[in-house]
Amino acid sequence: MTSLALALVIALCVVGVFHGVRMYRAEARLPGDLALALEVGATRTTAVGSAVDRLGMRWAPAVLRLMGPARVNKVRRRIDLAGNPGGLTLDRYAARRAVYGLLGAFGAFAMVLRGQPLLALLMVAFGLFWVEVGILAAIRQRKDRIERTLPDFLDVLAVVVSAGLGFREALERVAESYEGPWADELRITLRQMDMGVGRRQAFDELRRRNDSEQVAQFVTALQQGEELGAPITETLIQIANDMRRTDAQNARRRAAKAVPKATLTITSIMVPATMILLIAAFVFGADADFGSVGG
Repeated sequence: MTSLALALVIALCVVGVFHGVRMYRAEARLPGDLALALEVGATRTTAVGSAVDRLGMRWAPAVLRLMGPARVNKVRRRIDLAGNPGGLTLDRYAARRAVYGLLGAFGAFAMVLRGQPLLALLMVAFGLFWVEVGILAAIRQRKDRIERTLPDFLDVLAVVVSAGLGFREALERVAESYEGPWADELRITLRQMDMGVGRRQAFDELRRRNDSEQVAQFVTALQQGEELGAPITETLIQIANDMRRTDAQNARRRAAKAVPKATLTITSIMVPATMILLIAAFVFGADADFGSVGG
């Protein structure tokens, strides 16, 4: 019975490989979003990511339909917060979910046949959450980079504005000298303003695209200063000082939380291990005869 099940799995894998090769070589009309991502984002993603996207492109629309509108909107929101890492788009996300889901299902089935349910659960988790893990990690890294860049950016922007340039021109000039996610966000905001979007709406969109308290603080203070007629230079300097003060408080809070964890690690692991080493060294160094103790 086991040999029959193994032969069935091998036959299904062979059929799947041939079917995948045939679909890969066939002409397919891609959604516009996915076609653009495969062309433009090909240099921004890895070779494995590009191959996975192409294998799963045919199932991307079906995956999106199964997800439903609400789920699709949540995923689109997370991709925006992550900054489209590696050229990731909604269609590419669906393509990867399809490929990893199939791999996880085949892997779980094979582990069940081998009598390893724990590995089967791990394969199921891989198929369901591997893409999500990458997006969540990209969101966290992007947020950290933006919050590290923002205070220094505001200082430079305040200097450029105080030199006589208008806020719009100063923002574009300073954004050109920076690289990274914050500079990308500013360029998007500037292009929106060039296309006729109002300044307030463009910065509201900037706040929506970033799940960062500092970005929200920057946009709110900027809009309030504009409404109240406060000098823009003083507003930028005050925002930068507030952000640095907040960073210092957060650092002290993280340090305070780390002390109990370090103490617990030392008392539960390092101290017993050290005692065991000392006692073992003392016993072996004393050449004690434990046979005589037992009679």
